[in-house]
Amino acid sequence: MSLSTLTQEALVARARALRADFPILAQLHPSGRPLVYLDNAATAHKPRPVIESLSRFYSEKNANIHRGVHWLSQEATRLYEEARAYLAHFIGAASEEEIVFVRGATEGLNLLAQGLRRIHFQPGDEVLLTVAEHHANIVPWHLVAEELPIRLRPVPLTSEGLLDVEGLRAHLSPRTRLIALTAMSNVLGTELPIAEVASIARERGIPILVDACQAVVHRPLSVEAWGVDFLVFSGHKLYGPTGVGVVYMRRPWGQKLPPYQGGGDMIRRVTWEGSRFAPPPSKFEAGTPPIAEAIALAEAARYLTETVGWEFIQAYEAFLSSYAQQRLAAVPTLTLYGTGHPRGALWSFTLEGVHPHDVGTLLDAYGIAVRVGHHCAQPLMDALGVPATIRASFAFYNLPEEVDLLAQALEEAVRFFAPPDAKRP
Repeated sequence: MSLSTLTQEALVARARALRADFPILAQLHPSGRPLVYLDNAATAHKPRPVIESLSRFYSEKNANIHRGVHWLSQEATRLYEEARAYLAHFIGAASEEEIVFVRGATEGLNLLAQGLRRIHFQPGDEVLLTVAEHHANIVPWHLVAEELPIRLRPVPLTSEGLLDVEGLRAHLSPRTRLIALTAMSNVLGTELPIAEVASIARERGIPILVDACQAVVHRPLSVEAWGVDFLVFSGHKLYGPTGVGVVYMRRPWGQKLPPYQGGGDMIRRVTWEGSRFAPPPSKFEAGTPPIAEAIALAEAARYLTETVGWEFIQAYEAFLSSYAQQRLAAVPTLTLYGTGHPRGALWSFTLEGVHPHDVGTLLDAYGIAVRVGHHCAQPLMDALGVPATIRASFAFYNLPEEVDLLAQALEEAVRFFAPPDAKRP
């Protein structure tokens, strides 16, 4: 039986079974209540294969890579480079040489910003972004602008949180030298039409950079099919370890961009007069990289594709997201933001007259973990006209009854924070 013919009950049963792969979900909240973890857009929990991969590396294969002639070093190098190759396949890259390991998406975006500053931008050039960008895709360009006067041009979203492609076209100018945008908003959950934007960029000879931190968790993607030049994502949101991320650089950008950092393992030859650098990806990986983390990240990607499966993830998360929308929309005084489709499994909302931090604190008393604040997206908060929101973000291990608990706790929050006059019978 294909997943398309499975009942909702069967999908939920599969999700319930997969929870056994995540040890952290078995514990109770200090209140004694079940732990309801709805903060997956901030970081996802780690399945046993990822935890075991980290333990196995440090127990059996721990060594530094690339320069050692002994067996352990060669084994560590083999596992590290196999992880690179698997992750290239995972995102549909043409070659593992286009995959650079970094400490996280933030470092990856800074690497690209500083590299492009040195070889690509001229004073007066423009970077086109959207108002939905995470600060990690805004602040690095501000740092560039402090050294080289470039301009950031944000493209607004529709009232449903979607990108108007014609509106993006209208923001292009002869000085546009880069389009840098998220594939999925970390606040609204809405997806952006990356392939369509990339096609527009190619028509004009403009490189395109994609922040895929949220999208890569919910959808299979292909950088070749999209036609993008750069893409970044972090490991910890992808059910992998912290401290590791991936930068994809389409050829020949890897050859053209200068190194971001200097040190060991990224050089061919060093003299007092200067240094000659190794080819990519090595020239972008100075020093000892996150070896165990990179190997475990590949294990996380393998777990998603080979154990869980994208067809199940998409079908189940679509059901869970729709159910959450229905339950949340029924809560009095609750406002949902960015209700457009296609989308990932996350929702941001506010309760009228109640600060999100107060709501988050009350929810925690019920054992429910959500994210409250500006979500590192203050320009988007300004566009929405709110200082902060409450964000509930779902994974394939979340259950409908957890959505029910969230809705019930929010209804209690409405009653608890209601003005005194409203509480009178």
